[in-house]
Amino acid sequence: MVDLSEIPFWALPQAERMAAFRELRALDRPMFVKENIVPFVGGGQGYYALVRHADVTEASRNAAVFSSEPCSNSIPDMPRWLAVYFGSMINMDDPRHARLRRIVSRAFTPRVLAKMEEDLAKAAAEIVDQAMREGPKDFVTQIAARLPVRVICDMMGVPAKFHDMVLRRTNLILGNTDTEYTGVEPDYTNRWNVARGLGKLLHAGYSLNRLAAKLGDERRKNPTGDLVSLLVGGEESLTSQELGSFFILLVVAGSETTRNAIAYGLKLFTDHPEQRALLLEDFDARIVKACDEIVRYSTPVIQFRRTLTRDHTMNDVDYKAGDKVLLFYNSANRDETVFKDPDTFDITRDPNPHVGFGGPGPHYCLGAHLARREMTVMFRELFTRVPDIRATGDPDFLLSNFINGVKHLDYAW
Repeated sequence: MVDLSEIPFWALPQAERMAAFRELRALDRPMFVKENIVPFVGGGQGYYALVRHADVTEASRNAAVFSSEPCSNSIPDMPRWLAVYFGSMINMDDPRHARLRRIVSRAFTPRVLAKMEEDLAKAAAEIVDQAMREGPKDFVTQIAARLPVRVICDMMGVPAKFHDMVLRRTNLILGNTDTEYTGVEPDYTNRWNVARGLGKLLHAGYSLNRLAAKLGDERRKNPTGDLVSLLVGGEESLTSQELGSFFILLVVAGSETTRNAIAYGLKLFTDHPEQRALLLEDFDARIVKACDEIVRYSTPVIQFRRTLTRDHTMNDVDYKAGDKVLLFYNSANRDETVFKDPDTFDITRDPNPHVGFGGPGPHYCLGAHLARREMTVMFRELFTRVPDIRATGDPDFLLSNFINGVKHLDYAW
């Protein structure tokens, strides 16, 4: 049986991993996975792997039982010295979560997103302009990773001179188990390697936190109408600490999901030219469903954790208070009982109840509509300006059990 806690599993080819999850979905009950003990962080007994769509969606809806506290973005409980930077609202339940979500949702209203449309199109055009000047080298670093970081930095009023730094820190935070980004071999048994990796993670969190806090201090004195001004102004506002944690969440989660979806999208449209032709027959009518199918098929965020607040029975399985469960969105999005031909990429899929933006419930991704808009403007720009653009090799995947990331992708036009 597969061991989801071991790094070698996550280095396997994606087809082999998805085959393993298919076997897990066929089991009578969720598999219990022993947890690694990480030096300086700790660990627990283990977790149940929720791999079926029904389990993932029900646990997502029932936040009173399946809690995001003490943390949802780490399998071991996050120590305070990490939580100070990465303990954002995704690691909270109501009423704390509801308060923060209410404040930050100001940035994601239909009116705000509609006003951003022109800026999104301009950013996509400038990114493609630059790539055309340079010539095709790496689709991720030239195009896919550029748009979401720029959009989020512009939303927050982050000066352009910091954009590359934000991208590097983002890579390190979500690539903290990948040697390319950390310079450290991912080995939980080597205390020195773990310490070095954690040190780099802390530095990345600290630098992004301080950048946001400084912007917050400036906007409290001189509001400019950008997102930070909205978040620190008014009767209900974020503290400097909350603003720093939210910025890390926004730039990490917001940029990573979209960049990977754009990269996977180019690869999928290259491998499935009939789907690309279908999209281009009526781009405006089909792009929204196409974006959702890309997200379902690729599932950029692999999993989040929940912790049981009390004894509970779900789908005929008994859980105890304190049990950990991992919601494997990648597996739920290929559940044969929900999706017809789940391993087929079909941009006309309807219905498409994927959980690529998180399952239903209070933690559904606030930025889902923004992500779809970013994907839309980028694919429109690419397929209009460089209609022959295509991937020319297999993606270089991130080594991670959390993010289904693409580090590099060769392409041509």
